Amino acid sequence: MFTFSPVRILLLAAVLPGLFLLFKIYRMDKIEKEPPGLLLKCFFFGVISIISALILESAGMWLMDMIFTYYSLFYEIVLNFIVIAGTEELCKYFFLKKATWLHPEFNYRFDAVIYAVFVSLGFAIFENINYVLSYGLATAIIRAITAVPAHAIFAIFMGHYYGQAKLYFEAGRDDMAAQYRKLACIVPILMHGFYDFAASSNSGLMTAVFWIFLIFLYVISIRQINRDAKEDVPLY
Repeated sequence: MFTFSPVRILLLAAVLPGLFLLFKIYRMDKIEKEPPGLLLKCFFFGVISIISALILESAGMWLMDMIFTYYSLFYEIVLNFIVIAGTEELCKYFFLKKATWLHPEFNYRFDAVIYAVFVSLGFAIFENINYVLSYGLATAIIRAITAVPAHAIFAIFMGHYYGQAKLYFEAGRDDMAAQYRKLACIVPILMHGFYDFAASSNSGLMTAVFWIFLIFLYVISIRQINRDAKEDVPLY
């Protein structure tokens, strides 16, 4: 008989927010649903990406401790924007591109958003399990409205630019495709970096800035994904 043990409750609390977002965003793909096998591949590539990111982040933090003799504003900027956000978003992008760029099912621009969200939430759910099992149910609740949706938001913008890059690529515009592939990395890194920078500050002012920024991310991401879904076009 199934029982709700404390560990099972924590696992559900860690996993359900990400699964809910996956379901909601998957339903927005109105023209042609993506094959389950490819979506599972994107999800598990997201899980693999967190392992790669943890290794690179550890190396980056070790290097920073070798270079910096004391904590400073510059240290916090480098840590949050480059070591953490840069590493995590680039790892996600690497596995996103590896799984989907030349896949024949990547035939509509909005597909890119779906793929990016599945990779990013594979990352976020695995990360969330670790946090929730370590720190408990209160952490699950706060991360359900902050970190988990934030990863989805970064993915929405990664997917937006990634899909546009693919559109230019199929049109033979390699120069523009390269520019949009760069934007698919740079924009999420900047968003993620500022999110982490504000969240890690002990300042009351920065805590207020964090919540304002998070609300701003919610608003612009909802507008962006609705626009992308509505204006979807075939790639070839």
